[in-house]
Amino acid sequence: MFLLCFAFAKAQTSRAYSNEFLNIGVDAAALGMSNAVVAGTGNVNSGYWNPAGLMQLEERELSLMHASYFANIAQYNYGAYAMPIDDRSAFAFSIIRFSVDDILNTTQLIDDQGNINYDRISTFSTADWAFTLSYARESKLDGFSYGGNVKIIRRIIGDFASSIGFGLDIGLQMQRGDWKLGLMARDITTTYNTWSIDEDEFATVQGAVENQNQDLPETTEITLPKLQLGIAREFTFHYDHVLTAEVDLNMRFIQTNDIISSSNVSATPALGLEYGYTDLIFVRAGMGNFQNELQLDGNDNVTFQPNIGIGFKYKGISVDYALTDIGDSSAALYSNIFSLNVDLSVFGQ
Repeated sequence: MFLLCFAFAKAQTSRAYSNEFLNIGVDAAALGMSNAVVAGTGNVNSGYWNPAGLMQLEERELSLMHASYFANIAQYNYGAYAMPIDDRSAFAFSIIRFSVDDILNTTQLIDDQGNINYDRISTFSTADWAFTLSYARESKLDGFSYGGNVKIIRRIIGDFASSIGFGLDIGLQMQRGDWKLGLMARDITTTYNTWSIDEDEFATVQGAVENQNQDLPETTEITLPKLQLGIAREFTFHYDHVLTAEVDLNMRFIQTNDIISSSNVSATPALGLEYGYTDLIFVRAGMGNFQNELQLDGNDNVTFQPNIGIGFKYKGISVDYALTDIGDSSAALYSNIFSLNVDLSVFGQ
């Protein structure tokens, strides 16, 4: 089924970067480790990173995150709730919103007589929404769990256009001693966004720039599958000191600028480290998003995105911070990110 859908999608028009807001990531703790968490994730945010990790939940959990990008022009918000169903299953629900508000629409700035009239300027907003329902189950094989996501994606561009899409993810986790393995397959049947375009609104911008926006855009957007593989190990020193290390490989089935790239598949590694003291204070660092960038002299230059973060946990409440793309050393998004995770059982005591 996976191969048939993938081959069908490749035969159609697909984009290297579709529904890209879903690839930014969630949770400052994970972002501080450059998203290298697919094997080790085990809390409410597992619904995003790997739904199989929801089986590590012991109580109901809530997560909230906010980040601003592009000098506060774009707002990125995330919320999730998760809980165990019984000893062998769990579920989660999450919402992601990426938006740019109050965009100036200057297409009608000049009236029919050629006069500039600032009263003709209006504003509009764009918003990308994702609603995800996750389910996880523990298998009869010791240390092995699996899970899946059902996603509904809603995208709105003012009054000009809107779309709706549906997607499926699956995730696997296995633990053997201090070692953990993880696999996350996103958009396994490809995700289709079907766009509805208001032709009357489109007509208002059709001639705003000469030889631009003359034809209606395509009404189908295809998101190809992606794979994330990871291996993690936990090291404990003197009981109170814990170091967690994970290496992931992120793969797309299309040619990109990733450090490993061919006509059929591209891949980039990610490395994340987390040091924890008495399950109270955490320090994190990571490197990821290794890219080949073409320079003006025609040579390729390898860039990567370094991240750092810290976290504090007390009585089931975790506050985490991440600084992404330190020194602006890559073309990736740069931001200060804060998130909050709450074990809701603390309010029932």
